[in-house]
Amino acid sequence: MESGKPIWDVIRHARDGKGLSQRELAERLAAVSGKTSVTRDDVKRWETGKRIPRPAWRHWLADVLEIPVERLDVAARLARHARRCRVSSVAPTRP
Repeated sequence: MESGKPIWDVIRHARDGKGLSQRELAERLAAVSGKTSVTRDDVKRWETGKRIPRPAWRHWLADVLEIPVERLDVAARLARHARRCRVSSVAPTRP
């Protein structure tokens, strides 16, 4: 198990391990969730750290990627922490 990895790394690694493209993962998520609103762009945002999937999507991701949802929950917390640290480490510039 990849402990200590943010969710974007966990999703990408699991998707690659299944041999899925971002589009294929989005299509599978749409099929299992019944929500056609998920797209390849959503998967891309999750994998680049621009967005963190909400708990409902983490449930569906766990199902499709065949990984424990708890692993995604921990990875989401790590991602939030990493984002906060990145933001707080950038000091505002003063004129």
